[in-house]
Amino acid sequence: MSVPSEKRKLGSLLFFLAVLVFIIYPCTSASGQDTLTRNYDLSKQKDINDVVRQIFKKGPAEKRPHNKPSITLLPILGYNPSFGFNIGVNLMAGKQFGLPSNTIYSIFNLSASYSTKNILTFRARHNMFTPGNKWNWQGDWQLSKMGIVDWGIGTGQGRVITGFNFNDMPTKNGDSSFPIKYQFIRLFEKAYRRIAGDFYIGAGVDFDIYTDINDKKQTEGLSTPHQRYSRRNDFDSNSYSANGFILAFQYNTREHPVRAYRGIYADVNIRFNETWMASTKHAVQLMYDFREYISLSKRNPAHVLAFWQWASYKLSGKIPYLEMPGTAHDTYMRSGRGYTFGRFKGPSYACFETEYRFPVTRNSLISGVAFFNFQTASDDLYKKVFEYWEPAAGLGLRILFDKNSRSALCLDFAMGKYGAAGIFCGLNEVF
Repeated sequence: MSVPSEKRKLGSLLFFLAVLVFIIYPCTSASGQDTLTRNYDLSKQKDINDVVRQIFKKGPAEKRPHNKPSITLLPILGYNPSFGFNIGVNLMAGKQFGLPSNTIYSIFNLSASYSTKNILTFRARHNMFTPGNKWNWQGDWQLSKMGIVDWGIGTGQGRVITGFNFNDMPTKNGDSSFPIKYQFIRLFEKAYRRIAGDFYIGAGVDFDIYTDINDKKQTEGLSTPHQRYSRRNDFDSNSYSANGFILAFQYNTREHPVRAYRGIYADVNIRFNETWMASTKHAVQLMYDFREYISLSKRNPAHVLAFWQWASYKLSGKIPYLEMPGTAHDTYMRSGRGYTFGRFKGPSYACFETEYRFPVTRNSLISGVAFFNFQTASDDLYKKVFEYWEPAAGLGLRILFDKNSRSALCLDFAMGKYGAAGIFCGLNEVF
């Protein structure tokens, strides 16, 4: 790409940021808890801890200090013919490092899983706010022997899916799917400094290293999408890296990061993959994560209309195949419910989700969601992003684990095109 062309794209980005600030600044203000959520009485809510205490006829729990950490544990279960039976544990912890009135709640996530066919993953993620929201640290560290059932790149493929999906993996591999195993190391860390009000600027680094890539159908003598893409773009199909630095801008008025009732979150990043950082190829990407939460009731703010846009656009250079953004490639691997992990992907990719959240029981123990989403992706030949769209929709239940941290077990059923359908489990809201 020519230098003037890159300057035009960076100029467009600055214009986008200016418009974004102009639009969202009047919409909401003041991080931390506002009057809407301060008046939401926790004593009227019941979580799993309260149910257990009631079963064993114990008295009500003592009021917990605001800075006492909370911990929630969920088992990981799954099955895929190529990767075997998968079992593990997902631990979510939260802590208030400052006063609730001026500091956003911090969350930490640890997960580990193992399958009967030697798929092994350790992952640690965090989103931490220091007192007064002076600093925000975001990180994702991962060491894995990982697997993906691949379907090629770009939307509008039309390939029929067979089998039911459970936790982002198909329980049966279709004839047009391509299982891939690989070893993966990720070291990702970003730091944001609060500059004024709810605005932050930041920077970070991201090292994504893929080795020992086993494209199973390629080893059987068949041509695969991974092999063809790597050959066209001059990548070694056995190993590659995408290492770079990030410049970031954030605007955050969510009153809670786990289950927001009100506020806006906008995170815009430019990522530069550089060969001097041992990246296989140079690339520049524009990535953004935009969320808005609108409470529909002052009496019960848990009635929420939520919107999410998660996207990554290639501005220049080349991106390795397994590094391309796609379904469930967000930090907590939850986007695009209805389809399996990596079902749609491309050099440029966008996912749009809308969700209505509502209480089912008066004590907030059980609540529900109704949602739909659309995905679109380009390829490296002729398909453009926004040219083809892949929809999905579904319903879900939420069981409140900890009312202080708003931590909940999520159970969603979703359906998409091409015969796609599945059950998706997780801790806390998808976004």
